[in-house]
Amino acid sequence: MNTLAVTGAATVFSGDIEAPIVDGADTVVVTDGTISDVGNARDLRAAIDNADTVVDARGSTVAPGLIDSHCHVVLGDYTPRQKTVDFLAGYVHGGITSVVSPGEIHAPGRPHTAVGVKALAIAARTCFENFHPGGMTVHAGSVVLEPTLQERDFADLQDAGVVLAKFGFGRYKDPAEGVDQVRWAKQHGITVMCHSGGASIPGSKPITPEHLLALAPDVCGHINGGPTSLDPDGVDTIMDETGMALQLVQAGNLRSAVRILERAVRQDALSRIVIGSDTPTGTGVMPLGVIKTVAELASLTGLDPALVWAAASGNNARTWNLPAGLVTPGRAGDLVVMDAPWGSTRDSARGALAVGDIPGISAVITAGRVRALKSRNTPASARSANVEPRIPHLDSSAH
Repeated sequence: MNTLAVTGAATVFSGDIEAPIVDGADTVVVTDGTISDVGNARDLRAAIDNADTVVDARGSTVAPGLIDSHCHVVLGDYTPRQKTVDFLAGYVHGGITSVVSPGEIHAPGRPHTAVGVKALAIAARTCFENFHPGGMTVHAGSVVLEPTLQERDFADLQDAGVVLAKFGFGRYKDPAEGVDQVRWAKQHGITVMCHSGGASIPGSKPITPEHLLALAPDVCGHINGGPTSLDPDGVDTIMDETGMALQLVQAGNLRSAVRILERAVRQDALSRIVIGSDTPTGTGVMPLGVIKTVAELASLTGLDPALVWAAASGNNARTWNLPAGLVTPGRAGDLVVMDAPWGSTRDSARGALAVGDIPGISAVITAGRVRALKSRNTPASARSANVEPRIPHLDSSAH
């Protein structure tokens, strides 16, 4: 049995949109990769004293690792779109501990036949089951829906464990022709994300509100644009007439994202908001894409940063049925220790995010193991976590 205790936190974000702060907690205990206890150090003293690794947060903030719900992986830690290696390991230094693939659409020579489409999704899923770049979990193998796919193909995908699908890049003359494939995917337990708004790359088509209403996916991908947003009336139609999850991304239209988030608050619909980066794309490789989105949305709407963080963690976990994203017993031991950046006008990560500053990350933990200490991508934190026993190779791996 291996245990890790993170203690000494001034604040613990829960990742739960209904209760975004864990009241009275300063300690999280992880046993064999899974959170086993959350509470006060006084009550968890025995677990802290007996832990194999103790991370002292030194008065900073502990939060669930961010989940990038729109990360364009293909195979391995390489993006053909931007010809960059080790980008996923860099995303870990941005507090991202899990990513969800919106389809391996950047694969060179991407197939469109039924057998090729299935093979790509199954290969990606299986490869990333055995590969954790930087310690992160990659939920890959998102089948790109094509008119060549028939109902029996979705049974094959289900048998192979594929649980993700993306609509918007198949060879449909009219996107409305994809109704059957979306329906078959959902019937076989696959969560379907649909492109929305203007075209993104050559080969894609604009997806209108009318298309979305007909297709009825589970997730309206980048409703704020990928990169071109639906118009406000179209956004309102999707918000008012469907129950789709509403994805906001860094690579989209910020003005639209702010409007959507504010409208979701008024409608008491924050549980539908999910956050991703939609990178690597033409926008580039962005290790801080998700945490930057959290800072922008919190500071521009006045919403509690802990709530926006929950949209980028717990909401994503619930939408895609993922094991991480929440700081509660039974969930994956994926955690971030962070504080106000050194020199900020605020004295905590929560306060920094509220004014648009990106916090300094001083520890990233996945599956109960410390993967990074001082982030090589965020600003230095005002207070840095201390780890016992020391991990010398991580001490020297940052700036």
